[in-house]
Amino acid sequence: MFDQQKKASLAAWHKMAEQNEADLDPEQQYDELLKAADEMEQQGLITSAEWRQLVRNAGNVFTQDQEKTPG
Repeated sequence: MFDQQKKASLAAWHKMAEQNEADLDPEQQYDELLKAADEMEQQGLITSAEWRQLVRNAGNVFTQDQEKTPG
């Protein structure tokens, strides 16, 4: 049960990370990714190391979105 919940939560996180900027504002997407990572850590689904990796990944998603946005 625990492993299934962890896999489902991580899959949902990755799906959100892969959404393009037409679906979500990049800052909103980043915030939602961080909230989801926080919730998974608080529920004990992921370790602090896994949480840090998700936060790094969220930052990478945000940075890539910012590079795509014409400035």
